[in-house]
Amino acid sequence: MQISRRHLIHTVGAAAGIANFAPRFARAQSQPSQPAPPRTSPRTVVSDPPRDFTPGAQPVTYPDPDILTIDPSFSSLRLGNTPIERLWTGAYWSEGPAWSSQGRYLVWSDIPNNRQMRYLEDDGRVTVFRSPSNNSNGNTFDFQGRQLSCEHAARRVVRYEHDGSITVVADSYQGKRLNSPNDIAVHQDGSIWFTDPPYGGSLYEGMVDAPGGPSNPQGRLNATAGQPVGAGLLKRELRSNVYRVDPTGRIDLAASEEALGSVPNGIAFSPDYKKVYIVARGGVVVGNVSGNTISAIQPFSNFMVDGVRCGTDGIRVDVYGNLWCSSNAGTNVGYSGVTVHSPDGKMIGRIRLPEVCANVSFGGPKRNRLFMAAGQSLYAVHVNTQGASPG
Repeated sequence: MQISRRHLIHTVGAAAGIANFAPRFARAQSQPSQPAPPRTSPRTVVSDPPRDFTPGAQPVTYPDPDILTIDPSFSSLRLGNTPIERLWTGAYWSEGPAWSSQGRYLVWSDIPNNRQMRYLEDDGRVTVFRSPSNNSNGNTFDFQGRQLSCEHAARRVVRYEHDGSITVVADSYQGKRLNSPNDIAVHQDGSIWFTDPPYGGSLYEGMVDAPGGPSNPQGRLNATAGQPVGAGLLKRELRSNVYRVDPTGRIDLAASEEALGSVPNGIAFSPDYKKVYIVARGGVVVGNVSGNTISAIQPFSNFMVDGVRCGTDGIRVDVYGNLWCSSNAGTNVGYSGVTVHSPDGKMIGRIRLPEVCANVSFGGPKRNRLFMAAGQSLYAVHVNTQGASPG
């Protein structure tokens, strides 16, 4: 029987790693009295051997040992001859990656540094895109190719028009200022949906409340220090909800914090836009899109791996309905990165990164490259699927 090189990579490399196959074989030949070690999958804690992501480091063997198949269905989504790459490092906390199909670049937020970064697809160059950025967090692009950003410091959602002007999409609800819009998604009906947790009401990632507010109850923090004129006057007034902005500009409460069961974070739609996924309750919940609201909210998936909670922040859906979720496992080295879930909530695959991952996005000219905004770095890997939505 003829065996192709690609078949050999999958069968031998996936079991033990091609780099480990020859050394183990040599040891077995030189020490016949000792039983050969069992062939096992790569450990789920750290790469074996430890991986070096720095430029010029020794290339990894294929298939990449840090792309792990949990369920056979993941095999059709992963590629056997592509590596995880670290494209750039130097941020304080990276979030909000979004792909501009027209500009062929990725934009993401370095929140504490108050700037947006840009990765250029043509030559791999990374530059500062916007500074200051009002401590922007989540970003996306709408169906007209315009960038939408959630701003912590200004407590609003903005849209960058094609002529370079800025439109305020939302900054209040029923006369009360928003908390700190976090993540954002566009619906095919032209509406804009976003989550509004309180995380931006801090010195590090946004603008602290005025004295007496929830993030500054004793008034000891100087809310105006280092801020523009007129800043530092707002206090958090709203619960942490999910909102929908109609194409007419009307803002509706799509789901309350009480209905979600916790403070919301990431948000993404199913490929048919009939369901919406929201990071909440320590994992992800899913609900039906019912006009301008969300109904039938229920838990989606268990984010436990080997007894370790792989907490997620940002999520994206591919064209098959699979959910790609960032993973923050804290000090549990080897469990941070990305977890992949089938449409019915089953965890089917993992991508391991050497640092916590906050958000993910599909991009590249064919939208088949997964970009991963980790704590201090930007990573990417090609996959055998495409993102279901713009941005």
